[in-house]
Amino acid sequence: MKRRILLKEAKIVNENKVFEGDLLICGDRIEKIDQNIHYDSAELIDCKGNFLLPGCIDDQVHFREPGLTHKANIWSESRAAVAGGITSFMEMPNTKPATLTHKLLEDKYEIAKNSSMANYSFFMGTSNDNYDEIMSVNYKDVCGLKIFMGSSTGNLLVDDENTLTKIFKNFPFLIATHCEDEKTIIQNTEYYKSQTNLNAEIHPIVRSREACYISSSFATELAKKFNTRLHILHISTAEEVALFSNDIPLSQKRITAEACVHHLFFEDSYYKNLGNKIKCNPAIKSENDKKQIALALSKGTIDVVATDHAPHTIDEKNLDYWNAPSGLPLVQHSLQMMNTLANENSWNLEFIVEKMCHNPALCFQITDRGFIREGYFADLILFDNQYQDKVKKEELLYKCQWSPLEGITLTGKVMKTFVNGTCVYSDGKICNSNVGKRLQFNR
Repeated sequence: MKRRILLKEAKIVNENKVFEGDLLICGDRIEKIDQNIHYDSAELIDCKGNFLLPGCIDDQVHFREPGLTHKANIWSESRAAVAGGITSFMEMPNTKPATLTHKLLEDKYEIAKNSSMANYSFFMGTSNDNYDEIMSVNYKDVCGLKIFMGSSTGNLLVDDENTLTKIFKNFPFLIATHCEDEKTIIQNTEYYKSQTNLNAEIHPIVRSREACYISSSFATELAKKFNTRLHILHISTAEEVALFSNDIPLSQKRITAEACVHHLFFEDSYYKNLGNKIKCNPAIKSENDKKQIALALSKGTIDVVATDHAPHTIDEKNLDYWNAPSGLPLVQHSLQMMNTLANENSWNLEFIVEKMCHNPALCFQITDRGFIREGYFADLILFDNQYQDKVKKEELLYKCQWSPLEGITLTGKVMKTFVNGTCVYSDGKICNSNVGKRLQFNR
């Protein structure tokens, strides 16, 4: 007999509505949503009027396994993810070895099957010479294809125009791109490396707005030419916003865009105190860029919010600017960050749920997740949106054990997280082992 859990007296946030009600979980699915549900043999949880949200879906993380597990691994980072309300993630191919073959892709799924607390999918990686491999993958159980149109590790950089044209013309599913123009970055690096005493404040100049726009505009041109399903990751400049539209529903868009929480939360004045801790690619830029990205998100021009969670050890981050790696850990606090930004941007919880739960599910055509609906998987968050929560080092679950948010007070707190009907996080503690499942896609 399947286990049942009854969540009583919740404020359910779903599909642009907030309503008071109960929710009954049966096994790994939502069985019933209604007022005053009674089920004698169910485990009872009093939600005490807190908000019940769908689990967040993060479409861009770097969990570093295999090959870089001194920084992070799927087990450690999925624990941090569920503590932050992320119940499903999509992980990037720049591990060691890079995920450039079908076998290497399936190897990562096997690791996640045995260790992930959250639901998972992995992008297939692209190089200048693995076209046959990328076309052989079954994308009904793989989230998409990732193309680095800018610097990356190993041979993941795709800078051959003929290769890009061939892929954009023939690939039938979602292509996600990292867009920074390599030539521009190399020129800027060569120029500034001749100068002395530079620190992370130079990063948005080296990884410049021009580099982002050149690459993003090229990607959108290719997508329009071939009607490619394109999803551009981590928009970081005001100029790039103009490449996208908000005049058609998300379900009909062929070109979509993602904003990351750090480009919405930080701006270039933070480099003075945080330095390499907020060094990331593409770079965090100006206050105006931050405002324009938030405005585009509000208007529906940008569709999805994610983290680009990319941990490194603190020793690596403490290197000089040129040698410190790019990336920062964020999955444990992304929902709180968005909730903290809500007042200044006139966002409500319904809006945050749309961008972090509904839209990723729609964008990637994920099966039965991202919404609170009867028959859907019971991926849920119990959330107190008024709690004042100071980020403390000792509460971090990242393997790297640091965060650029340490000492900052965020608004809101994840009280409980359910993945596939199982409570995996409750009142500040991990309370179950790996229950994550491989995501499926309606394609």
